[in-house]
Amino acid sequence: MELPGPHERRSIVVLGSTGSVGTQALDVIERDPGRFRVAGLVAGGGRVDLLAAQVERFRPDVVAVADERAVPALRRAIGPVPILAGPEGVAEVAARPCDIVLNGITGAIGLTSTLAALRAGRVLALANKESLIIGGPLVKRLARPGQILPVDSEHSALAQCLWAAGPSGYDPSAVRRLIVTASGGPFRGRARADMTEVTPEQALRHPTWDMGPVITLNSATLVNKGLEVIEANLLFDIPFDRIVVVVHPQSMIHSMVEFVDGSTIAQASPPDMRLPISLTLGWPSRVPGAARAVDWTTAHTWTFEPLDDEAFPSVALARHVGSQGGTAPAVYNAANEVCLEAFLGGRLPFTGIVDTIAAVVGEHSVSPAGSVAEVLDADAWARARARELTAAAPPR
Repeated sequence: MELPGPHERRSIVVLGSTGSVGTQALDVIERDPGRFRVAGLVAGGGRVDLLAAQVERFRPDVVAVADERAVPALRRAIGPVPILAGPEGVAEVAARPCDIVLNGITGAIGLTSTLAALRAGRVLALANKESLIIGGPLVKRLARPGQILPVDSEHSALAQCLWAAGPSGYDPSAVRRLIVTASGGPFRGRARADMTEVTPEQALRHPTWDMGPVITLNSATLVNKGLEVIEANLLFDIPFDRIVVVVHPQSMIHSMVEFVDGSTIAQASPPDMRLPISLTLGWPSRVPGAARAVDWTTAHTWTFEPLDDEAFPSVALARHVGSQGGTAPAVYNAANEVCLEAFLGGRLPFTGIVDTIAAVVGEHSVSPAGSVAEVLDADAWARARARELTAAAPPR
């Protein structure tokens, strides 16, 4: 698991290469070809033209698509490059020899790839927060110290703040609170009653970040922030009552750590995912020019405000399921994915997303999540129940 030094070239496998995180990761790699090379590319298969262009540009050793139906078109486009397909093919590429696996797959389907990379001893740059959240005990049991590097901007910020604190930063007893910042999304300041008529187009307009549709919708409901609270608990072993969410509309402070002596360390940079991505690819060194810095020669006003739990109950619900542990986070995540589809399809109002998640979570009998099968069973049950509830919901 020892990584090559800062002056040695590193081989990277990018999972979810056609998504938001994947394309930005490839941008970081392309800017520094003497430092990084692409060993493998994995995508869902819905954007064959983009994947083929990536293969042409980066010349990976192997390619995989989750959807086997994409193979014929991809084969015609890329020629003799080896192609693997289906969940098994994706997991096989995740375990192939390389220095770093970046998991940028969106959703619960990223779990098998996370586990495959960890079992193979790869350093895992983790953007697929869902795999850690739903498979928490399984992932933590497999991962060795330092094997998982967080890609989420908030968790990258927390890690950087802990590193900056020196030896005390790694001591949970020296940490008073982890302070996770949230932009507040497009509906910050609205009362819950004012969000019943929200449209998908409005929910997909994030004020500061340019992200994929699922993460953007999750940011509108703040489900994403709830998932990040669970992720912070699992990554840093800080209890839920010491993880705070603070709304910071400018998205310049990506998170903070408050220590027991009263000191707070914050990480600041303009909103650009290439910075946390580059930090995982270059770890423990930083990649020069990965993203622009804050312009300290101009005036700035940065504001912070408490989270409105009444308008956005998703974070409190996430604390509840995170404290329950076991299969509860898998149910929260799976129900959310189904509810997003129902909202986009006009079968569920915006406020019904979290209401339906809460209903599914309330019906679930939590089990320990001791195996992948147990996690996937809970995931499947939650999806089926959420589909029943959303099918019965009145059209918005």
